[in-house]
Formats: sequence, structure tokens, C-alpha cells
Amino acid sequence: MGSTVLNAGLLQPELHLYAHCLRGGPGGVTLLAINLSQTESKFIDLPTEADRYTLSAPRLEDARVQLNGRELRLGVNNTLPQLQGARIASGRIELPPATITFLAVPDAENESCR
Repeated sequence: MGSTVLNAGLLQPELHLYAHCLRGGPGGVTLLAINLSQTESKFIDLPTEADRYTLSAPRLEDARVQLNGRELRLGVNNTLPQLQGARIASGRIELPPATITFLAVPDAENESCR
């Protein structure tokens, strides 16, 4: 997420949504969606394709975290793993309960992010 903060323009109970310019991507936007509900999915509509990075855990108390359904693990000599987003189409997307999702939207063409 870049340092320029944008108006996310969406209010839903138990869903915190933040928008910033995409770091290193002129015109791009990064959305951060935090679903605080432990039982209900939330939904948002995307006007264009995005790269999705969803952080989750089997249980909230778990010490292990998953990125897009795969456990994150340190590499050799405790190096950080490469974070690979999942390309998703435009349209309505589901934000599962108790997850944190970053959506990188490089083709947003946001004038504030040029």
C-alpha cells in the first residue's frame, strides 16, 4: 500500500475497508478489507481485475497463517516467502469470516494516484 490515502466509499457492519494508491503502480489502487465477523462472509464489488492476497487461519488462536489457502512458512535461514497473489476477475467477491484481504488493482486508473 502506498502512502496516499483514498476514500474507500463503502460502509458495512463488521467490514473495515481502506484504500490507498498502489505503491509503484501509477493509477493503481490497493484495497484492504478486514472482515471482523467470525461467522458471516462479506461481499464487495470490483470494477476491474485484481490480485488477491487473503490472510486467514484455521482458528483465530492459531499460530500459523495462510495466504490464499496455503500456509506461510519461512524459507532457508528464515527468509520470507515470496508472496504470490491470486488473479481474480471483476465482479462480486466474497470476503470469508475473520480474514484480512488485500486487493491490488493496477488498472484502476485513479487520477489521485498518478
